[in-house]
Amino acid sequence: MTVGGATMASRFLGFAREMLIAFILGAGPVADAFYAAFRFPNLFRRLFAEGAFNAAFVPMFSKELETGTLKQAKQFAENILSYLLIILIFLTAIAEISMPWLVANVIAPRFADNADKFELTVELTRIMFPFLLCMSVVAMLSGILNAMRHYFVAAIVPVIMNIVLVSVLLIAHSQSFNPVLVGKTLAWGVLVSGILQLALLYYAVSRQGFRLHLKIPRPSPKVKKLLLLAAPVALTGGITQINLLVGQVIASAQDGAIAILNYADRIYQLPLGVVGIAIGVVLLPELSRALAAADQKEAHLLQNKSLEFALMLTLPAAVGLFFLPGPIIAMLYERGAFSAETTALTAAALAAFAIGLPSFVLLKVFQPVYFARFNMRAPMWFALISAIINIVGSLLLFPYYGHVGIAFATSIAGWVNALMLIAGLTMGGNFSLPRQSIARLTKILLASLIMGLLLYVTSGWIIDMTTNQGFLTRFAIVMAAITMGAIVYFGTLIVTGGLKLSELKSVVSKKKSS
Repeated sequence: MTVGGATMASRFLGFAREMLIAFILGAGPVADAFYAAFRFPNLFRRLFAEGAFNAAFVPMFSKELETGTLKQAKQFAENILSYLLIILIFLTAIAEISMPWLVANVIAPRFADNADKFELTVELTRIMFPFLLCMSVVAMLSGILNAMRHYFVAAIVPVIMNIVLVSVLLIAHSQSFNPVLVGKTLAWGVLVSGILQLALLYYAVSRQGFRLHLKIPRPSPKVKKLLLLAAPVALTGGITQINLLVGQVIASAQDGAIAILNYADRIYQLPLGVVGIAIGVVLLPELSRALAAADQKEAHLLQNKSLEFALMLTLPAAVGLFFLPGPIIAMLYERGAFSAETTALTAAALAAFAIGLPSFVLLKVFQPVYFARFNMRAPMWFALISAIINIVGSLLLFPYYGHVGIAFATSIAGWVNALMLIAGLTMGGNFSLPRQSIARLTKILLASLIMGLLLYVTSGWIIDMTTNQGFLTRFAIVMAAITMGAIVYFGTLIVTGGLKLSELKSVVSKKKSS
């Protein structure tokens, strides 16, 4: 199995988890409370863990491996780990103590109008917040493995959380737990999964000769450099999460909106995760090596190929989600506590998110290009500008369009961020597209438009055929529509020369061999 395959497995298990939550809790108050509570530690995980250590730590650790000894690299990692744990333990303690204030002022301000919902959110957030500590160390250990070109274990680890939560939900349903007990059990499942992921990653790193030990942290120029790099990287890498948190704060004024946005978010995260994260995780270490070797030609080739690959898979996915959100939502979620009305609300949010999907993947392609060159400030400023646009857009659109306005503002902010990243690289002489890439991207856009036209013409029929139907009927019709769209898309690409049959056969053969 490849990195993309491992990520795909995690995303599909994540779908199973979300389908069960939708079935048991729908978009009710407990679902709102759980998603609001989970968003907060998840935000800090992205800010301090994935952002800081997969972007700032990996290039520095890769350089230690390339220019120093394994012992020096290990000492560097141990020193950073010691500093990281001190910061995280302090942050966790402060958050646990001040959680009621945080929920009332940061996480979900309008929940204060409902005492039961507010108290449940506080309790769930307190249970799950230590998940941040576990996952931050997991992210650092994943960075070590990625720098050593061992990608698979780090990619498969997220499967653990989904397995744990799916198991918890199945038990809760079989035992007829009430909704509040389901929410609390889910929260404990999140924490347990974090501990299990940490144990697996520590074992994997130890097998590579990196059995890390905690030591008294010692200041050094390398530590200072990483901390200076980590702050802007943390903000930059977590911009999507910041935007979603802003949306959550505003959405707390609408009953069910937080849960609805999360259900929609889960669907567009599938292509974003499989394509974007796989590119980001593999691209950064490879770019770092190319630049360390002063191989600018290889660096440009890597980023251009990543761009082509990302858009080839993401543009048609965005088109499909935009034109067929209702049938997709109904197939995945509409059963149990998840009503047809909730389907319509979630579908509208998904269509708005789909507009921004290509931009979110472009962030995964172009941010590592800055990070590999140790340019952390430019992406930080771009992220801040896009965050401001998202906040203003959400505040302006929410009174008129509710949760859909929040999703649309998130997409607008994503495109602004992506375009600024591209402009910055272009002006700095670090990005240019050869004629071959321009021609291929044009053909990808053309194929996506033709597929979109087909889905637009047939969307009414597909919606009628899936309304008030069972899962199997909906699944068959949606899969048929996706297959039809894929045939038209890839057929157009092959006919126009945007994709050669030899390339397609190469991808298929790699999948089979993996």
